[in-house]
Amino acid sequence: MSINLKNKQEIIAKFGADAKDTGSAEVQIAMLTQKISELTEHMKANKKDFATKRGLLMMVGKRKRLLSYLKSKNLEGYRSLIKELNIRG
Repeated sequence: MSINLKNKQEIIAKFGADAKDTGSAEVQIAMLTQKISELTEHMKANKKDFATKRGLLMMVGKRKRLLSYLKSKNLEGYRSLIKELNIRG
């Protein structure tokens, strides 16, 4: 269920400052969004997988904290990121 190397490199190239930028908030949020969407599909098929549900909720919380940080540091970047990732309705 983890992101494969090709998808990871595409996300880094799209959202990162350069090819080795894996730690910026934008890249971390994009990676978490990808993992969250994969786990959401898994949870639809496996409703009683409570360990995965806990991991999913922890990822959503981490993404929320990173989005809050990004909003406080770079409001314009925050707005463009949530629009591009299609999160927050």
